Amino acid sequence: MKKLVCVAAVALCALISCKNKNADVSEVKFAPPVVSADKEVREAAPVTDINIDGPVGSSDKANESGYNNSTITHTVADTAKKIIKNGTIVFETNNLAATRKKILASVKKYGGYVDNDSETLDGDSNRREYNLKIRVPAANFDFILDTVSSTAYKIDSRNISVTDVTTQYIDIKTRLDNKKALEKRYLELLAKAAKISDMLEIENKLADIRSDIESTQGQLNYLSKQVAYSSLDITFYTSQPAQVNSGDGTGYKFKTALGNGWQMLQNMFFGLIGLWPVILIIGVLYWLLKRWRKRRRAKKIQSNS
Repeated sequence: MKKLVCVAAVALCALISCKNKNADVSEVKFAPPVVSADKEVREAAPVTDINIDGPVGSSDKANESGYNNSTITHTVADTAKKIIKNGTIVFETNNLAATRKKILASVKKYGGYVDNDSETLDGDSNRREYNLKIRVPAANFDFILDTVSSTAYKIDSRNISVTDVTTQYIDIKTRLDNKKALEKRYLELLAKAAKISDMLEIENKLADIRSDIESTQGQLNYLSKQVAYSSLDITFYTSQPAQVNSGDGTGYKFKTALGNGWQMLQNMFFGLIGLWPVILIIGVLYWLLKRWRKRRRAKKIQSNS
């Protein structure tokens, strides 16, 4: 009987031990993953401080603040050769009006415009001269230069200068793209800023960047216009030598005398105009003398009466 009781006790203990093992295994198998408190805090913590003082455009410090510089443009797609072409031409023509009309028609035909149009007359050499400063599309520069040259009776000088500004153009374009990328990055920082002080500081930096962008854009526009439109300074003139009259005939002498008399009359007239202060003083003295005589005569009459 004692043996039977012992066997039953051992069996009961073994059964209880198996149940405990199964319970431990099930608890280990289905236990949820433990998430650390530090990690939850890091994930839930909002970003409030923004590094504004660091140079956003710098690759090292930008990466430290969580931004990369992949948006900064280091190459320019437009690498075509940029040429500025200017020219001057001076020539003599037989007909000023016809030459000017033909040049202006050519300028209009080739899509150009006139910057300056002036006319001068040199009385000593009896030379009348026109000066036209025109701007034409670079592709049509050679055509209009040939047209102008064809109107010349004698070409005195012709100079053409060509300047390659490709490197300068690419440099300005690259700086402009980088400034625009920098502006975009500061706008992103402004959208994420939570402090008023950060917002104000970012807006100040944006104002400086936009000022630089406008200045650089103006330089690029001016250079692009210089490249797109070539300039040509045209000077053309006509000379009519003074006629030399020779001979001792009566008609020639009479004509010369009339011319000299008319010239002398003009000189006298303008000479009198030049003496107006003297004439004015004489007139005032005459008026005072006449008034003095009148008063004297009046006194005499009163004394006799």
